[in-house]
Amino acid sequence: MNTGLGVHVSGEEDERAAALVELRKRLDDGLAHRRLTKSQLAARTGLGRTTVQAAFQPGGPVPSAATIAALASKLGLPVEELLELRRAAAGEAGPAHAGQEGPGRPIGQWDPHDLEVHPAGTVTTKACSGSRPQRALPGYVRRAHDQVLAAAVREASDGRSRMLVLVGSSSTGKTRACWEAVQPLAAKGWRLWHPHDPSRAEAALADLDRVAPRTVIWLNEAQHYLGSPRTGERIAAAIHTLLTHPDRQPVLVLGTLWPEYADSYTDLPRPGEPDPHSRVRELLSGHTLTVPDAFGQEALRAATALAQGGDRLIADALTRSHAHGRLTQDLAGAPELLRRYEHGAPPARALLEVAMDARRLGVGLHLPQSFLTDAAIDYFTDHDYDQLAEDWADAAFAYLARPVHGKQAPLRRTIARPARRPPGAPAAATGPVPVAGPVFRLADYLEQHGRARRQRLCPPASFWHAAHAHLTHPDDLNNLAGAANGRHRLQWAHHLQHKAADAGHPDVLFKLALMKEEAGDREGAETFYRRAADAGFPEGLAELAQSREVAGDLEGAETVAWQAAEAGYAKALTDLARLRHELGDREGGEILARQAAEAGHTKALTDLAHLRQLAGDREGAESFYRQAAETGAPGALADLARFRRETGDQDGAESLYRQAADACGPGALADLARLRHKAGDWEGAYLLAWQAVDAGYLEALDTMAQVREMAGDQEGAEILAQEAAEVGYPSVLFDLAQMREEAGDLGGAESLYQQAVDAGYLDALDTLARMRETAGDREGAESLARRAVDAGYLDALDTLARMRETAGDREGAETLAWRAAGVGRFGPLFDLAWNREEAGDRESAESLAWQAFEAGRPSALLNLARNRDEAGDRESAERLYQQAADAGDPNALAGLARMREMTGDLGGAESLYQQAVDAGYLGALDDLARMRERAGDQEGAETLYRQAADAGRPPLGIKKRWPNGLDPDGSPTPPWL
Repeated sequence: MNTGLGVHVSGEEDERAAALVELRKRLDDGLAHRRLTKSQLAARTGLGRTTVQAAFQPGGPVPSAATIAALASKLGLPVEELLELRRAAAGEAGPAHAGQEGPGRPIGQWDPHDLEVHPAGTVTTKACSGSRPQRALPGYVRRAHDQVLAAAVREASDGRSRMLVLVGSSSTGKTRACWEAVQPLAAKGWRLWHPHDPSRAEAALADLDRVAPRTVIWLNEAQHYLGSPRTGERIAAAIHTLLTHPDRQPVLVLGTLWPEYADSYTDLPRPGEPDPHSRVRELLSGHTLTVPDAFGQEALRAATALAQGGDRLIADALTRSHAHGRLTQDLAGAPELLRRYEHGAPPARALLEVAMDARRLGVGLHLPQSFLTDAAIDYFTDHDYDQLAEDWADAAFAYLARPVHGKQAPLRRTIARPARRPPGAPAAATGPVPVAGPVFRLADYLEQHGRARRQRLCPPASFWHAAHAHLTHPDDLNNLAGAANGRHRLQWAHHLQHKAADAGHPDVLFKLALMKEEAGDREGAETFYRRAADAGFPEGLAELAQSREVAGDLEGAETVAWQAAEAGYAKALTDLARLRHELGDREGGEILARQAAEAGHTKALTDLAHLRQLAGDREGAESFYRQAAETGAPGALADLARFRRETGDQDGAESLYRQAADACGPGALADLARLRHKAGDWEGAYLLAWQAVDAGYLEALDTMAQVREMAGDQEGAEILAQEAAEVGYPSVLFDLAQMREEAGDLGGAESLYQQAVDAGYLDALDTLARMRETAGDREGAESLARRAVDAGYLDALDTLARMRETAGDREGAETLAWRAAGVGRFGPLFDLAWNREEAGDRESAESLAWQAFEAGRPSALLNLARNRDEAGDRESAERLYQQAADAGDPNALAGLARMREMTGDLGGAESLYQQAVDAGYLGALDDLARMRERAGDQEGAETLYRQAADAGRPPLGIKKRWPNGLDPDGSPTPPWL
C-alpha cells in the first residue's frame, strides 16, 4: 500500500498493525465488561500503572508477553489467543528455543492428556496418519485460583523461580488449571518435565539435579513424590535446592494434592511423635493454593457464555452440574460413575454404599470382598433382599468393575502389595493378618461423593458385624472403633476396640491398660501394658512402673521399669528415679539413677544433679554432676562448670570448661569465652571464641558480638559480625542490627541489615522493607518486599499493606494486598476489609470482603456479617449472611437462622437451620433439636439428637440420655456390660 508520502508499507507491516489494533480492542472490551479502571487493573495484576496505560494506548509499543498474560488473566480473556495476537503484532516468527537442554521437552510438544488432564468428550481427530486419536478439551473458565497461578507464571517468566501446589478434591480442575497456566511459557521456549518412569519418585530423584533453567517441573498427584516414606524427604530437599540455587533459576514447580494428603504433610506432629514430613512441610509452607470443589456464580456465568458460543462439551455438562457447580467433576467422567451408582441394580448400589461408608469411617483403600458382601445385607430393602439371585454378589462385582470414561471403574479389583523386608531382617512382633480372598478399591470420585452425601448416616448392623468378622488390619479396626464411639454405638466400639487390641494395635492396648488402671484392675492393666510393650510401645510399662511407685509397691515398680528398659525404653528407670526422689526417697532415687546410667541412660544422673541444685544441696549436686561426667553423660562437665561459675569458683569453672570442650565439643569453649570476657580478659575471650568457631561452633561469634555491643564497643562488635559473615554465619549481622535499631540508631541498623542481606541472610529483607517504607522510600520498600516474598518471607507484602493503610494510602494498600494475593496470601485483603469496617467505611469493607471471598478467603463475608450482627445492625448483617449463603457458605445459613430465631420467626429459623444441615453444616442439628425441646416437642428433639449422633456429632449429655449407647438403627441399646 502507498501512504501518499512516498513510503511503501508492506503487507506484513499492515498485518502487524491490524493485529495490534485487534489486541487493544479485546483488552478494551474486557476492561469494560469487568467494569474496572486502569488503576484498579494495575492493582489486581501487580503491574505498574504506566505499563497498563501503555498496553491500552493507541500508537504505543507492543506490550510484552508477560503484560498481556497478566491483563488477560484478570480480564477473563483467552490468554493464548491474545498472546498469538501479540506475537503477530510484534512480528515474532514463533516461540524462542530453549537454551540449555535438560529433562523434559518443549511445552508445545505435550498432549495435556499425557500430563493427566482428565479427558472429556469423545475422539475427535487425528493429528496425522498413524498418530493416536486426540481428545478435545472443553473451553476453560478462569477462577480465583487462576489469578494466583498466572502471577506465579509471570514471575517465573521474569526470571524468579516459583512453586505452587494446587490443593483440592478429586477432579476439581487442578491439573487443567496448571496446563492452562503454563501456556504463556510455551511461547518463550520453556520446557516441561513430568517425571514418571520407572516410578514417579525414582524419576524425580534421578533427574532433579539435571533440570535446566526455564523448565516447568510437573508434579501432578504430588503425594507420589512427597509422600513416600523412603524418598519424600529427599525429593523435598532436592526441590528446595532447585528453587533456591541462583544458577538454576528460573524454574516453575507445579503440583496437585488432595486436601487429605496436604493436611497429613503440613500438620505438626505432637510432642514426642516422629516427624516424617518435616522437609515436605517446609517446602509446602506458603506454596499451596486451594481449588474449590464447585464453580461460583461468576464462573458458571462464564461457562454458560462458552456454551452459548458453541462449546458442546460444556453445554452438555451444564445440563447436569449448573445447580451444584461441580462442572469439572462432570467433565472428568463423574456422570457415568454416578449413573452406575444411582441407577445401578440394588446389589451394585449396596456394595458401593458399603465401600463409601467404610472409606469415610477410616478403613483403608483395599476392601476385602468378603467384608463387602456380608456388610451389604442390611443395605437392601426387604423387597430387594427377597429378589436376590444366588450369584448376586458375583454379578454386581462384575458390573462395577467395568471401566467408565477415563478408565475409572466404580469398584475395581486390586492387589495389596506385600511388605518387603531385607534378607535376614527380623519379622515384626505383631502385624495385620493377611486378608484372605480378593480386595477391591472404590473410585476416587465416588469416595468423595460418599463422604459428602452419606456423612449424616450411621451404617446398619450388617456393616459393623462384617467389619468385626472380616477386617484384620489393626488400624482399620481402631478407626472403626473410634467411628462407632463417635456415633454413640458403644457396644460395637467396645468389640471393635478389643479386636484391634487382639490384632496388636499398640495405642489401643495402651488405652485399654489405662482404662483397667482407672477401674482398679491392676492385674488386667498390667496384662495390657505388657501387650502394648510387645507391640512396640514400651512406654506403657513406664506408666505401669510409676503407678506402682505411687501406690507404694516399690519392688514392683522397679521390676516393671527394668522390663521397660530391657524392651528398649531405658528412660523408664530415669523417670522412676526422679519420681522416687520427688517422693522423698533420695537414696532410692540415687540407686535407680546409677542403675539407669549403667544401663546406658546417663541423663538420670544429671536429672538428679539438677534436682539437688534446685533444693540448694550444692555438695550433692556436684557429686551427681561428677558421677554423670564419669559415665560419659553428654554435657555433664559443662553443667558442672556452669554450676561452679554460679557458686563463684571461676578458676574451677574454667578448668571444667576446658575439660568439657575436650570431651563434648566446642560449645564449652564459647561458655569459657563468656567467662573470660566477664572477668575482663577481652583478648583471651576473643581467642577462645575463635577456637570455638574453628571447631564448628559459629554461635560463639554471635555471643561475643552482642557482648561487645552491650559494652559500648560498636566497632569491635561490627568487626566480629563481619568476620562471622565471612565464615558463613551472617545472622550475627542481623542480630546486631536489631540491637542498634532498638537503641535508636536507625542508620547503623539499616547499614547492618543491608550487610546481612548482601551476605546472604535474606530474613533481613522484610525488616529493610519496613524501614524504607517508614523513611518514605516506597519504591525501595516494595522492591525489597518482593525480594523477601521470592525468598520465602511471605509476610513482607502484608506488613507494607498495613503500613500504607495506616498512613492513609488506601489505594497503595490495596495494590499491595492484591500482590500478596498473587503469591497465595489472601489475609491482607481480609485485614483491609476489617480495618475499613472498624473505620466506618462499610462500602469499602464489603467490596474488599467480596474480593477476599472470591480470592480464596471464604470466611470474609461471614465474619463481616457476624460483626454487624453483634453491633446491632441486623439489616446489614442479614443481607451479608444472605450473600454469603448464596455464595455457598452453609455457616451463613445458620447465622441467618439465629437472626430469625431472635426476632421470633421460629418457622423461618427452623427452615434455615434445616437448609444449613442439608448443605453440610451439621452443627445446626443441635440448634434444631434445642428449638424443638423449647417448643415441648421432646420426640422431635430426640430424633434430631439421634441424627447428630449418626453424623458423628453426639450432643452434650448423650450418655445421660442413652447410657448404654445406641444400636446401629438408632434405637437405645439395652444393658450389655
